[in-house]
Amino acid sequence: MINREVLKQVIMDQKEYQSPQIYFQREQITHIQSFIDNPSIIIISGIRRSGKSTIQRNFQLEIQKSDYYFNFDDERLIHFQVEDFQTLLETFIELFGKQSTFYFDEIQNIEGWERFIRRLYERGYKIFITGSNAKLLSKELGTHLTGRYLQFEIFPLSFREIIQYEYPLVLEKKAFSTDDIGTLLHYFSQYLKRGGIPEFYKFQKTEYLKDLYEGILYRDIVTRHNINNEKSLRELVYYFASNIGKEFSYTKLGATVGLSSPHTISNYCSYLEQCYLCFFLSRYSHSLKKQIQYNKKCYMIDPALIYTTGFRISDDKGRLLENIVFLYLKKDGKEIYFHKAEKECDFIIRRNNLIIQAIQVSVSLTDKAVKDREIAGLIEAMKAYELTEGIIITENEHDDFKIDTYTVKVIPIWKWLLK
Repeated sequence: MINREVLKQVIMDQKEYQSPQIYFQREQITHIQSFIDNPSIIIISGIRRSGKSTIQRNFQLEIQKSDYYFNFDDERLIHFQVEDFQTLLETFIELFGKQSTFYFDEIQNIEGWERFIRRLYERGYKIFITGSNAKLLSKELGTHLTGRYLQFEIFPLSFREIIQYEYPLVLEKKAFSTDDIGTLLHYFSQYLKRGGIPEFYKFQKTEYLKDLYEGILYRDIVTRHNINNEKSLRELVYYFASNIGKEFSYTKLGATVGLSSPHTISNYCSYLEQCYLCFFLSRYSHSLKKQIQYNKKCYMIDPALIYTTGFRISDDKGRLLENIVFLYLKKDGKEIYFHKAEKECDFIIRRNNLIIQAIQVSVSLTDKAVKDREIAGLIEAMKAYELTEGIIITENEHDDFKIDTYTVKVIPIWKWLLK
């Protein structure tokens, strides 16, 4: 049993510390807010330091009695067990009197947590939970809390949220001036390097990103999954960050990072995805078996983390643009694949078992060979999935043209991200 006095100290320490400054307007707040009166448990998940706690804090500030806050990601709670939840509940009531809303951070660290949450839910309490491990949250929720919760995924700042902070008036305009476009390009150039982790974007301290990366690696992967070969895990992340958007197979990748088992590589990739550091894109096939066997591509949660964790002799801007497009589509809840046959198309979007969109990404189409290659891949995908229109996203080029019966729209990425 955890010592009650230690518990009180942790609660009061966290009460003093739990006021992160709200710098940025997050688009998800309004959406989540529409479910506040819904009795369902609110789950807010995402990578560490993406702004989950700040969003949760936003709701706390709107409720008069909101002292029942507890962050389980505290070294003093290393021996906290499921039976200690009752002591926690009693301690809250002792310190603050009876309240009706609970706020928990990283509760998935405690095995069996979902039974306590279900008890609170059945007693009519409103519950907010944040967590940085998608699988641990969904696994327990699916087992014991089916139909009792709503889950929202939080990503780092989008380009639109950054513009809302830096240059909000432009978002109200129906057309942009030369100055507007120049300013938007300036902020997009910053976004490529700073990314969207709120604290890093604001203060640009490289140590902060390194600390974030180490925390994910050790707390969320090495410790949680009892990994002995930390060196290979680090080399795996290094490889992915240095080869964004490039195809890989588990077998060949294993040889590169010193792991002989494709199964181990697959597990490591799963761990990286569960903690929102990496995402893996499948090549599309009507056959699920083939889809599983095909090579995959990796994209990362944030541009700045790519710079921090990978090695780049020169800025591979095309891959970074691709990563940003992927993140936008992912955040928007799209079902994403890549197309490959004789040619390749960066992204295809599926909805209700039908491919509904094809997207290419290229820094520029001024080079004829590049333009021909990008168009050929796009047209091949459009033909394969019976589409009449496709998009090529570039750094700053507009165009609109037809090839036979196919329409190709060329859009600057900064404009596409602001829509």
